Amino acid sequence: MFPGYAGKVVRVNLTRKRVKTQETSEELARRFVGGRGLAAKIFFDEVPVATEPLSPGNLLIFMTGPFAGTSALNSGRHCVTCKSPLTGLYAHSDAGGTWGQELKFSGHDGIVFSGKARKPVYMWIQDEDVELRSARHLWGLDAYETDEAVRKETDEKAEVACIGPAGEKLVKVASILHDGKHARMAARAGVGAVMGSKNLKAVAVKGSKPVRVADSEKLQSLVKETAPIIVSNTSRMAKYGTSNIVESAEVSGDLPMKNWYQGRWEEGAKKISGEKMAETILVSRYFCGRCVIGCGRVVKITTGKYAGVDGSGPEYETVASLGSLCLVDNLEAVAMANEVCNRYGIDTISTGAAIAFAMEAYEKGLISKKDTGRIELKWGSEEALLSLTRMIGARKGIGKLLGQGVRAAAEKIGRNSEEFAIHIKGLELPMHDPRTYTSLAVAYATSNRGACHLEGVTHPLERNTPFPEFGYETVMNPYAPEGKGEMTAKMQNLMCMFDSLPACKFLIFGKIKIQNLLDWLNAITGWSLTREEFLKIGERIFNLERLYNLRLGVSRKDDMIPPRILSNKRPDRGEATSLPHIGKMLSDYYQYRGWTEEGIPTKEKLHELGLIDEQPIGKKRQP
Repeated sequence: MFPGYAGKVVRVNLTRKRVKTQETSEELARRFVGGRGLAAKIFFDEVPVATEPLSPGNLLIFMTGPFAGTSALNSGRHCVTCKSPLTGLYAHSDAGGTWGQELKFSGHDGIVFSGKARKPVYMWIQDEDVELRSARHLWGLDAYETDEAVRKETDEKAEVACIGPAGEKLVKVASILHDGKHARMAARAGVGAVMGSKNLKAVAVKGSKPVRVADSEKLQSLVKETAPIIVSNTSRMAKYGTSNIVESAEVSGDLPMKNWYQGRWEEGAKKISGEKMAETILVSRYFCGRCVIGCGRVVKITTGKYAGVDGSGPEYETVASLGSLCLVDNLEAVAMANEVCNRYGIDTISTGAAIAFAMEAYEKGLISKKDTGRIELKWGSEEALLSLTRMIGARKGIGKLLGQGVRAAAEKIGRNSEEFAIHIKGLELPMHDPRTYTSLAVAYATSNRGACHLEGVTHPLERNTPFPEFGYETVMNPYAPEGKGEMTAKMQNLMCMFDSLPACKFLIFGKIKIQNLLDWLNAITGWSLTREEFLKIGERIFNLERLYNLRLGVSRKDDMIPPRILSNKRPDRGEATSLPHIGKMLSDYYQYRGWTEEGIPTKEKLHELGLIDEQPIGKKRQP
């Protein structure tokens, strides 16, 4: 064991019921750090490109990093990696909460699952004791029920990662729930379906081992110095949650509505905002591990037709996807739909996008009541929202099709429905509009898991967050393409490091500096990385992920944004909207990255990153 790491990774072959531990390689830790980076390296080496995502050959990797379990701020995160059943590409999905740090306390840096159990199982890890247990009695329970049942069987203070019925039924937008009703989700790209395909219902962990830190006094001093700055700069997020931006996003044009078509929705935005939540259904805040922000919402509804909602409140992405994207302006209905998503275990972004797509298809006469089970899919219909959410989670009726994602749904429905199927590489867009913040176009297009704002987090630099460490002393012009390719690449490299440490990206809004992260990492590990070396690791990770997707056939032709975003200005926005110049930004992006015009890293770049001699995929299978 070396500082910052537990020193072991659990290897589980579910087919053979074989559990082994493998030493964490310090050499690989120095090259890929942990979390997203170390998981990407394992995935790259061991998953052949021909592997079917829902086959036993796919790996499901849970990975922590050196920050997990230490006093580094906002470090309660971990990464889940696999091949996506939704996109067919490399996928990672990151979750907050406390599960990751608890795994680290058990003396393990990560878990790698291969194969498929003959019957449903769950894993129980308590320090050195690692065992597979039958989960036949848990199969069919929703995610909240599963969390409660597993903790009763193991330890009430255990942390549980689990799937709901959607993961069991292999719904391609299925997610993995952590922290019970607080619902910290590894949600995107269908990671829950991969877990279900392995007949793995849950992973419960409880640990008692402290994480060794090279210089704990220095780390404590650094954290003490930084915490008040973060708290001060994130006070609005703490008070109103991530939905604090709903109204301002509507004004700026960032908030998507009516399947990315409508331009204004002022009154509707007020009704589903973070302020409205605080006035009505909010009962308390939730803090992930070592968090000083507390953006998590805990809500409760005790009266009316949505009585019974009791748990995690909807985040901004959820309020937008299940609310404004479908023109549903009843916050209680959105909160209920969010809880249904959490219990079934489905991604709220993809679910809302699929429902909005279906509403538009219904409006255009491409589907009818015969297809929907007699449900009228009218814009703003709370009944339609909740009915389709349940159908997607249960994989029933039209939900069976919509749960495959909007790309598959459009291919099935046809008749030009591809024109309003809003996705990139099969992953539905998150709830920020590239026509308002131009950098999002190139960030979404080049994200390795499909459309993702968190792989780049570029739009704050165009909204209200200068970033002097990258040379951006003032906020960038949100509508101009100039400089956005280079800025996106820089931010993507940095976000690879956030995901590998791991650390919450909301630290960006807390005015955290790269130097802060670097100082924490060096204090924890005893390393002496420079800023340049730190960012080079992030660049290495991003390029490695790209290499895997390239072997699946991805190139510039796939780094494209949907037709509606590319060519349709939102009405009633005046000058506060634009059409992103994706061609120019892509060329600038590729040039800065050292890639060809087709989006392929050059040999010179791979040599620079130490990736030129990477082992071919599939040559190092583990037992």
